[in-house]
Amino acid sequence: MSFRNNLQYLRASRNMTQEQLAMLLGVSRQSVTKWEAEKSYPEMDKLLKICQLFDCSLDDLVQGDLSARANETVVDAAVQIPAGPPTDICGYDEHQRKIAWQVPTGVAIIIAGVGLCALLDGLEPFASSDSLVPPIALFASIIVGLMFLIPAGMEHTAFVRAHPYIEDFYTAEEKQHARTQFTYGLIGGIACILLGMFTPALFDSIVGTEAFGAVFLFVMAIGVWLIVHFGMLLGRTNIAEYNKSAIEDAEIEDIAAAQLDSARKDALMAQKRINEKIGAVCGAIMIGATIVGLGLLFVGHNPLFWLAWPAGGLLCGIASILMEAFGRNA
Repeated sequence: MSFRNNLQYLRASRNMTQEQLAMLLGVSRQSVTKWEAEKSYPEMDKLLKICQLFDCSLDDLVQGDLSARANETVVDAAVQIPAGPPTDICGYDEHQRKIAWQVPTGVAIIIAGVGLCALLDGLEPFASSDSLVPPIALFASIIVGLMFLIPAGMEHTAFVRAHPYIEDFYTAEEKQHARTQFTYGLIGGIACILLGMFTPALFDSIVGTEAFGAVFLFVMAIGVWLIVHFGMLLGRTNIAEYNKSAIEDAEIEDIAAAQLDSARKDALMAQKRINEKIGAVCGAIMIGATIVGLGLLFVGHNPLFWLAWPAGGLLCGIASILMEAFGRNA
């Protein structure tokens, strides 16, 4: 038997679709289709992974007759997919739920840290320009926030590279539940932000004008957490967008090695280069916004220092739109 016949037999004996095999191997469904049509051949690392999944030797997989094993033994402890609707065999949902806690928590800690810095800067013992307590509190909050954000980003990047294709296993009820949760989370988040804007003004005689920015940022951190958390839980159900972004966000070397037609490869590599330029420009903009914001906070003691970051975000949006448009025309 040929490799194609052995692969088709192994899939059929485990009730496994091409999509499910692709997920386990970390390739696209089109790659498995080409293997079984003998239009291409898997790389050695994929062959070894197939051998591990189906508990067979490399010689048997490539040159042997694996269907003969059915007469000798029953299907053993190798990977077997139960018949029925698609299931989450890669741990996708657990992974997405985990980062949906890590990312908003890291962002909220950093925002709250800026608020704590503003609060300490307005208190009498730390109000002098020589006090190091406010900046230390700010930098500590940034470090703690990054302890959530950086591992989440690295884990997600590794997961996407290992599983560039996921079969949609979410039911209509699960997607509707995620949409309902996001609706409540969005409303709650906006309510928190509005509450943070108006509460200090209503109780100005109690909290003092110097605490206005701090109270706003504390409450805004809660609102941002709600919006980001439930937004990510909703986004996880859009498997089609995940599959699309996985190949678009792949490294240039991975795109070049992918089994895609030349036109598709060229388009993806061009988009990848545009995205890298956009990322560099937006990073520079936000660093500049941070410098301006911290300058307004520590030098000018301006209560509107936080506007530097929304302004930076808007400038990033403008830069992204323009670079996307001119990049495609080029």
